[in-house]
Amino acid sequence: MERLVAPPLSLYVHFPWCVRKCPYCDFNSYTLAGPLAQEAYLARLEQDLAAQAPAVAGRTVQTVFFGGGTPSLFSPEAIGAVLGSARRHLALAADAEVTLEANPGTIERGAFAEYRAAGVTRVSLGAQSFDETTLKALGRIHSPAETRIAAQELHAAGIGNFNLDLMYALPGQDLAAALRDIEEALALSPAHLSHYQLTMEPGTLFAARPPPLPDEDLAAAMLAGCAERLARAGFVQYEVSAYARPGRQCLHNLNYWSFGDYLGVGAGAHGKLSDARRGVIVRTTQLREPRRYLAAADEALARRAVPADELPFEFMLNALRLTAGFRRGLFCERTGLPWSTLAAAMQRATERGLVLEQGEAVLPTPLGLRFLNETLLLFLSEKADLAGESALSIAAEARPGGRA
Repeated sequence: MERLVAPPLSLYVHFPWCVRKCPYCDFNSYTLAGPLAQEAYLARLEQDLAAQAPAVAGRTVQTVFFGGGTPSLFSPEAIGAVLGSARRHLALAADAEVTLEANPGTIERGAFAEYRAAGVTRVSLGAQSFDETTLKALGRIHSPAETRIAAQELHAAGIGNFNLDLMYALPGQDLAAALRDIEEALALSPAHLSHYQLTMEPGTLFAARPPPLPDEDLAAAMLAGCAERLARAGFVQYEVSAYARPGRQCLHNLNYWSFGDYLGVGAGAHGKLSDARRGVIVRTTQLREPRRYLAAADEALARRAVPADELPFEFMLNALRLTAGFRRGLFCERTGLPWSTLAAAMQRATERGLVLEQGEAVLPTPLGLRFLNETLLLFLSEKADLAGESALSIAAEARPGGRA
């Protein structure tokens, strides 16, 4: 058995409310039916932070991510108050990357300068598309014009390090429309771009009543065409759905994809913490429903030690998303397992051309990235109490939240 090494630590804060629930969204979010419970939620977050802080005593938080839901429904003062709570209860790095997810339709004029003053250093803006008809089909509350204005205000506020979320293979979309979205995004000079295919997630309105979508061949052509255009614009694909200008990768998500640790606070937030002394990795989950979370005691936080036979799959679920892959030693340090644990699965993956080993480096091939789910299932232990596609969905639930 290798020695488990405590990895870098992040903080994820979940805000569960939206103005409207999008029909494709399977995140833990709820339509705001009345006044925003801002003060009550801030108090509960502080309680949550204080209760979980002892588990990470002596460790420094390197990144913070405010995800949702729609965190930008909360005022800059509220976001600043959460950061103040984090500083009281945790050791927050002076140069911590602090990302705020924002909906262009919920940002008041001048607010980004106030968010920056409150401590936000990076923003992820949910553009999704620049086509008015498509945005309406997706149930979005903002317009293309509002996205453009938000980007202008980000630059004016000195937050040039921002991400644009875009989706492709959308209802009625063709290749030219997908490429137009990329051109519109590039015109706003973002530092980072997340590019996701629309998928029909179980339990969503779109899953129950699917809209007409492009077929697999057209979706693949959209992905290839958009990736080529982004490369020509100087964006490097460093993760299966993430592109960044040099030096502008999302540090929070890089830590997550590298099987780092993160404290999760807020309704439905997930966490992952490595106890190097005991050699145990623990996953935490808060109550999902906001009213139950607000009323809950600290003991409501669920904790689960991850069995050793699930760790290879959980590690690869994250690390194989990175185009540069990882080094063998990282697997040993982050799981406490010897590299030989992966020997049989690695042989199957390399024989099928899905994974490549170059000395100490392990990385997915273009084929492995294209068929990532199939690649990941090769690392699923027969002993693990998970099966097939359900394993991917269960592990995906443990994501800390925000996309970028």
